[in-house]
Amino acid sequence: QVMFDNGKLIEYDMNPLLEEEAFAPLKDPILFSRTCMIMNGTLVWDITGMRDEESWIEIDPLILYECPAINEEFVYMGNTLIE
Repeated sequence: QVMFDNGKLIEYDMNPLLEEEAFAPLKDPILFSRTCMIMNGTLVWDITGMRDEESWIEIDPLILYECPAINEEFVYMGNTLIE
């Protein structure tokens, strides 16, 4: 699941992407979770740990944002999540 700054919550199925060569290293659940971070406004996996943009595996943020919301009741006010 991914929550955007405006409170939109989506669920994105990574399974189809994991079949692509570029995403194959992320089949390892430990690597997937340990290297995932937000950079430049989108999800990236820094599998080398070198903070080198050229080696990141990333998903276009527009693809994620276009997913349907699974719960639009969540809203952030400052740093507080309002349900």
